[in-house]
Amino acid sequence: MFSGKTEELLRRVKRARLARRRVVLFKPRIDNRYDDVKVVSHEGIKAEATAIASAAEIFTFVNLESPPDVVGIDEAQFFDDTLVDAAEKLANAGVRVICAGLDQDYRGKPFGPMPALMSVAEYVTKLQAVCSRCGAAACRSQRLVGMEGQLFVGGAADYEPRCRRCFVAGVVDVAGGRPSRA
Repeated sequence: MFSGKTEELLRRVKRARLARRRVVLFKPRIDNRYDDVKVVSHEGIKAEATAIASAAEIFTFVNLESPPDVVGIDEAQFFDDTLVDAAEKLANAGVRVICAGLDQDYRGKPFGPMPALMSVAEYVTKLQAVCSRCGAAACRSQRLVGMEGQLFVGGAADYEPRCRRCFVAGVVDVAGGRPSRA
């Protein structure tokens, strides 16, 4: 988290629109942290989007007979593995598909369809945040709240970026809000 994934997605979408490309932007319906119908970065950059509950809904808004030039999908980790098939169908129809999402969950394990999406993508850009503990490049998300399960949509009060050294896999200190190394 906090590496600029959504901001980068929105930057690419903006450039496509400036180039007069037809763009459709999607977000998972469960992610309503900042807005129900807009993709919003942590920095407040936003764009209109269509909130969907499943990858199958993409084809309610995208006609493969006359597809858009670009489809952007934010928080792709919150979809199931059918997103991979949807992305493949879109790409095979000539659509540039841009997915933004976390490749690892709070335990450091593969997250949703992201690893499979990365394996079929022509290009993969991995962004890193800054570790909240030491300032190094952060490649993990440390959960700070005691919620069960992989899917928990949260923000800065719930997660913080950590480097490999400062990350404590699957450990949450509910009382103090800060995991400590043993």
